[in-house]
Amino acid sequence: MTLAGFLLLLLTAVCMALANILLKAGVAQSGGLGTASDLVRLLTRPAFIAGFLLTAAGAVMWLRILSTQKLSTCYPVFVSLTYFLITLGALYFLHEKVSLQKLLGLVIIVVGITTVARG
Repeated sequence: MTLAGFLLLLLTAVCMALANILLKAGVAQSGGLGTASDLVRLLTRPAFIAGFLLTAAGAVMWLRILSTQKLSTCYPVFVSLTYFLITLGALYFLHEKVSLQKLLGLVIIVVGITTVARG
């Protein structure tokens, strides 16, 4: 993976992590999703709209990555980075609890990211 490819991948992972945090916040602000009226209410939440737009931007960036990088390298790195960033974001922004077991898993993921990115 090239440095430019990795930087775009990192930007895409950050974008997707923020998108998921915003989507979660939007769903929480709207009171959940169970009926059609809940969906309409959800579609008016700024956090949800921002998360949706970031998801679209991330998809466009991901297509660029796919056109220039090896899928067998970029996909595991992308998924691992996104998982790591979402967990940190959920801890910081959503105040979710993170267990020691999950933290250990994140360390293993970081080691895996390094291994895959170098291979």
